[in-house]
Amino acid sequence: MKVDKIAAFIVTTYISFGFTAHASTPQPIFSPEQEARIGEIAASYLVSHPEILVTVSNKLQEQQQARKQKMFALNVMENQAGLLHDPDTPAFGPDNAKVAVIEFFDYQCVFCSRFAPELEKVMKAQPGVRYIFKEWPIFSSRWENSMTAAQQGMSVWKEKGAEAYMTYHNAVYATGHFEGKLTANDILASAKKAGATATELPNDSKWFEKNTNLAEALGLTGTPGIIVMPIHGATPDTITVFPEAVTAGKVQAAIQKAMKAR
Repeated sequence: MKVDKIAAFIVTTYISFGFTAHASTPQPIFSPEQEARIGEIAASYLVSHPEILVTVSNKLQEQQQARKQKMFALNVMENQAGLLHDPDTPAFGPDNAKVAVIEFFDYQCVFCSRFAPELEKVMKAQPGVRYIFKEWPIFSSRWENSMTAAQQGMSVWKEKGAEAYMTYHNAVYATGHFEGKLTANDILASAKKAGATATELPNDSKWFEKNTNLAEALGLTGTPGIIVMPIHGATPDTITVFPEAVTAGKVQAAIQKAMKAR
């Protein structure tokens, strides 16, 4: 075996050993002198072949992402009722849908604003899916209209129903105003576009507390948080959680995965 192949074998074995050794504390398999020599060989080889570090780094990231997704999925499994059947949550789409797309969002969130047109694309392409909107105005302590917009949305939904709610929801994001730029006039104009006539916003904010507790139980730390899952027969393998804004294509792929549930 050539020296470079020997070095490659030593490096990859040693690195792999290092990634798995955290699970337990094995007995040393090399003497101090051997470890020193291995270190010299590994350092020299890695300088000549830096692509190995890239490969190992990518593999480690994949493993970390898989573990993170598994954790999210297990949390979703434990909180299905709150995600799918909360009467205080606006929803759009057929009651007999097989798949649900759930979004935790804030109207003042720039990333939610970027995701909004992507979700519109998905909704047009997948009308048979149930879309569930978890109003989560986490920026309300910084920008008052974060909560005002959410309260107005809840008011529109309760007064006029799902179609009007979607009109309002999309109209707010269509303003392109976020991170403190959303105005009271923006909110009012969006509500009028949805046909809302209520002049007073509800003071009840129990839905906000419920959504906050649910988001924290899922492990979400910000908005948007997007869950794609089967409505019945969900398993960790058929659930996808996006703790960030993604493209319509990724949501579509997650819907197809969720469709495989029995």
